[in-house]
Amino acid sequence: MTAPFLKPADQIRIVSPSGAINPEYIEGAGKLLADWGFKVSEGKYARNEYGRFAGTPEQRIADMQEALDDPEVKAILCSRGGYGISQIIDKIDFSHFMESPKWLIGFSDITILHNAFSNLEIASIHGIMAKHMTEFPPDTEPTVRLRKIITGEFPTYRIPPQPQNKIGKSEGKLIGGNLSVLMGLRGSQFDLHYKNAILFIEEIDEKPYHIDRMLQNLRFSGILAQLSGLIFGQFSDCEEDPSMMQTLQEMISAIVKDYNYPVCFNFPAGHVDYNLPLIMGATVQLDVKNDEVLIKF
Repeated sequence: MTAPFLKPADQIRIVSPSGAINPEYIEGAGKLLADWGFKVSEGKYARNEYGRFAGTPEQRIADMQEALDDPEVKAILCSRGGYGISQIIDKIDFSHFMESPKWLIGFSDITILHNAFSNLEIASIHGIMAKHMTEFPPDTEPTVRLRKIITGEFPTYRIPPQPQNKIGKSEGKLIGGNLSVLMGLRGSQFDLHYKNAILFIEEIDEKPYHIDRMLQNLRFSGILAQLSGLIFGQFSDCEEDPSMMQTLQEMISAIVKDYNYPVCFNFPAGHVDYNLPLIMGATVQLDVKNDEVLIKF
């Protein structure tokens, strides 16, 4: 299910459940959201700094819990990713949230929250956060698409084909996010339900053999065989390693070549400036053709 779509003057809460953030980015995001006509509030500790984290675990739990519980909050913007939610996710109570669901926005470490929402059958948005909202013009497509989603207009994406794509058409629940974060949740209560789902994966600054190791786990554990489709986003700053005897794209293609479902490469989402929003937990149609890829929510 989806949370109610936002109306003018609805409240959006900015929280920082992971890494510490430059306060200027919170101010910039708040200005953009206010310009859209929403009321903007901040978690009490959203601007805190505790080493690499935006506050102690207790402070980050408090802000996240309050945002989830407050029925006046209609959407939660995570200010940034980084690292930190794995320290607190099992301390968060979602019972009041289920009584008044709301949209969650973010990516990277926020993958953990997307997983939790997905397992509760509540859709969330893998999309831009405070830095992008501050530094980029408000008419960029990722920003415009995000505004449309939270106000009720779901996207249809058409992107160019890639040589490694696997042709086919399927439909399923969209799940996933950052590959390393997903692997950190394997075997836990926050692991995903993969059967007949369409899995989206992106990554940043990982060595090719690390990526291979993680994807091989998904292969020999049977996860890849359960899917109805795969969408590979951006693998940013993942330098090629000639000693692997394959490029990164060739390595990934070899792992997924035997599955009979569509596979899309190079979707523009992840740790990149042009980071199109995806609705995690929603049903999506994936149609990989020779001349284009169609992704429709």
